Amino acid sequence: MGRPDPEEGQLPAPVKPPDGGWGWIVLFGCFVITGFSYAFPKAVSVYFKELMKDFHVGYSDTAWISSIMLAMLYGTGPVCSIMVNQFGCRPVMLIGGLLASAGMILASFTTNIIELYLTAGVLTGLGMALNFQPSLIMLGTYFDKRRPLANGLAAAGSPVFLSSLSPLGQVLLEKFGWRGGFLIMGGLLLNCCTCGAVMRPLDMGMKRKMGKAQDKYEAKEMLPIGGKSEEGISTTDGTKKGKKGKKKPKKGKKLLDFSIFSNRGFIIYTISKFILVLGLFVPPILLVNYAKDTGVPDTEAAFLLSIIGFIDIFARPACGMVAGLKWVRPHVAYLFSFSMLFNGLTDICSARASNYTGLVIFCVFFGISYGMVGALQFEVLMAIVGSQKFSSAIGLVLLIEAFAVLIGPPSAGRLVDALKNYEVIFYLAGSEVVLSALFLAVASYCCLNRGKKKEPPPENNPSAGGGSDTEEAESDVQEAEEHSSDNHQPAHSTDNAVVAANEEANHVAEEQSGEGGGCPAGDREVLARDGCNADQTVERDSF
Repeated sequence: MGRPDPEEGQLPAPVKPPDGGWGWIVLFGCFVITGFSYAFPKAVSVYFKELMKDFHVGYSDTAWISSIMLAMLYGTGPVCSIMVNQFGCRPVMLIGGLLASAGMILASFTTNIIELYLTAGVLTGLGMALNFQPSLIMLGTYFDKRRPLANGLAAAGSPVFLSSLSPLGQVLLEKFGWRGGFLIMGGLLLNCCTCGAVMRPLDMGMKRKMGKAQDKYEAKEMLPIGGKSEEGISTTDGTKKGKKGKKKPKKGKKLLDFSIFSNRGFIIYTISKFILVLGLFVPPILLVNYAKDTGVPDTEAAFLLSIIGFIDIFARPACGMVAGLKWVRPHVAYLFSFSMLFNGLTDICSARASNYTGLVIFCVFFGISYGMVGALQFEVLMAIVGSQKFSSAIGLVLLIEAFAVLIGPPSAGRLVDALKNYEVIFYLAGSEVVLSALFLAVASYCCLNRGKKKEPPPENNPSAGGGSDTEEAESDVQEAEEHSSDNHQPAHSTDNAVVAANEEANHVAEEQSGEGGGCPAGDREVLARDGCNADQTVERDSF
């Protein structure tokens, strides 16, 4: 009855993020997926010595298993984006969980290192990639106001699982061997399917169902009771079905949205993230060997990584809470830049650490800064591109980061072999991280903030910080209504014009009543149809 039909070639109205409720279950699932995705490639290194003995290969050959997993996690980002945009998050995550589990189970039956590359490396890495990216997308769908906190809590899954999977892998190796350990690990990865099952999409069709019910109710009220009423309802439904054939074909959804490259903020973020990844992972990879070269015993050197992981567990949620504060969230990009600067300066200052105490102090500060970077990296990306384009943005960013992952740590290892000096490597890695921080801060200030000052803001400008899902939903609803207005009957358009005129008149009266306390004398004739007089205040109708 004048209401646009969502099925007639227009998009359904998006639902406001609940910021809680079932979202906490989604957050827990994202916590588990993040833990498996980041910690599993590192935890597999526990089995490398046994693999070297059975397959008669070197350490560099077995290390390729973890490298292939990480390469698949980062490099398949666009593929994941296409699958999510085509099929949705839940089906993709269920398939990813099955692939990750199947990869480790098949790896337990392999007879050479090449088969391990294909099973534990490619298949399991692809499965984890198909879980990791959709989980972040669902997290951004369910949270808006509490999204920084949600991102921080989800990111804490990485250090928690790393501190759990490594000891568990050692126990499984001692009791069942590497084949039994791989088999049990494959069973654990089936939990990714459980996490995928709880990723329930928000009910996008709720308003459509309510609209249909309201149409039938109005038809019953307007037509006589009995057979004519049923006939009227069926006629209404038939008319709508007949209109569907006259509609223009619905435009297909983009599988991968490259229009985000027109966003200057996204370009700045991508470049700074590429520079960051070149040096971010180098210190923790070389830390144990660096400590051993300075004379630290093996057990104490391995404990340094545990210190970083323990600090990281608390740093990520705490940073998420800080980023969610009202006066911090509009400037979250600068907080991310500060965290990178903090991390880079920590690397540079610790380059000359020559005793165990100095290395422990480095691990404490590195754990704090590393946790801050991990908690803010995806929150900043969501704030820049918004939740609607996040699925495409994260896929392209991960693909670009894959090249940096393949360049940074291997290049650092070759420099260590050539120079036999870890101090230069820490200086180089820290300088790269500091450069990324300065580039993000300066480019954001010069290219974004100054551009905003030159351009006058629109009347209904979204709140600072970007990426508000509520405002995006309202704009989508407005576009859908404008698209469907051309297909309404003349009577419907007339009714809408009257409603719009009344609403505009009430809005004018409301503004003037706030100044003068009532309806002005010059507008009494115009507002007389709505029951407004000089002694009454006007309230805006809600439709």
